Amino acid sequence: MKYSKEEVLQYVREEDVKFIRLAFCDVFGKQKNISIMPEELPRAFEYGIAFDASAITGFGDETSCDLLLHPEPETLMLLSWRPEHGKVVRMFSHITYPDGKPFECDTRKLLKNAIEDAKKAGYTFSFGSEQEFYLFQLDENGNPTDKPYDNAGYMDIAPEDRGENVRREICLTLEQMGIRPESSHHEEGPGQNEIDFRYSDALTAADNTMTFQTIVKTVARRNGLYADFSAKPIKNQPGNGFHINMSVKPNESSENLCYMIAGILEKSEEMTAFLNPTENSYARFGQNKAPAYISWSSENRSQLVRVPAAIGEYRRAELRSPDPGANPYLAFALIIYAGLYGIQNKLPLPDVNNINLYKADSETLKKFKKLPENLETACKIAAESEFIKEHIPAAILDIYCNR
Repeated sequence: MKYSKEEVLQYVREEDVKFIRLAFCDVFGKQKNISIMPEELPRAFEYGIAFDASAITGFGDETSCDLLLHPEPETLMLLSWRPEHGKVVRMFSHITYPDGKPFECDTRKLLKNAIEDAKKAGYTFSFGSEQEFYLFQLDENGNPTDKPYDNAGYMDIAPEDRGENVRREICLTLEQMGIRPESSHHEEGPGQNEIDFRYSDALTAADNTMTFQTIVKTVARRNGLYADFSAKPIKNQPGNGFHINMSVKPNESSENLCYMIAGILEKSEEMTAFLNPTENSYARFGQNKAPAYISWSSENRSQLVRVPAAIGEYRRAELRSPDPGANPYLAFALIIYAGLYGIQNKLPLPDVNNINLYKADSETLKKFKKLPENLETACKIAAESEFIKEHIPAAILDIYCNR
């Protein structure tokens, strides 16, 4: 349900809400929030709530540090794990300067811009996300250890799969918050898990991705565990992927899907610094179903983009290179623009490659262009890309590439 400002104010009065979290994220996608009391909510809606931006990476320095959060009532969500009496709700917020000018490093606003640009061009993009994470045990002081919660394998069941009840609690919490999980299972790594979402519009999908990580970490800690979303938590074990499923409408005879894939393939190298933003990200490439080359196929999980077996409205493409360290707002915005680039230029789809790239010989692999092999290379490519400069503000590009 999407609320108006008046409905939010009424809900807060009638439902014993004592704290309202105004949520946003930094340029790397790390969620932040300020909690306000119900009495401050009318002021928040009318004027915004000020915060010290100099304390947020990439948001400014001490010479220009005041920014304002403006809660968006349609994103109201009850945090079901908080107390029943004295409830806590959350709203995502957009960010402005004191004079009302939009803040250029508000990545959620960048995604809104991409959605609007696509709409003006006559297209709508939908996304579904699959995020993997590891569950690790805590030590006696409550700090994370390097001991996985179990040693189960892909789609194993209890008792080998000890994460079954944790995933169940996560899925039930998601449902209580209006988010629809599609499936869940144990992944290949020890203590590794995956929960997939039903597809939705781009902004909802990105918001749900942010919410998902918060819920997973909260439920894990409640069960005496630590949830790790980093790209490669354990050496010589599968990394964590952030597989992004996407589709476009209208999609006459699947032509636009093909053009979209072609655009994403062409711009994938330039986008990598934002889809894989840590050094750890590049340890994952080229093994355990993580791609290393720019290619596509149907169903083949060794490729950068695959088209899973599906028909009708469920036909989609899956981008397999991103990891959960990516800011979903930036990731989805760039994918939309790359897809639009392919559609508007009617880019031909490269030849399909149904070979297993993990087992291919060196002569075969020479035919394929590789993804960047480290963060430094990815940032250099991004900094020189006209596509990135057109769609990513200079301030954000500088933060990513000059850390």
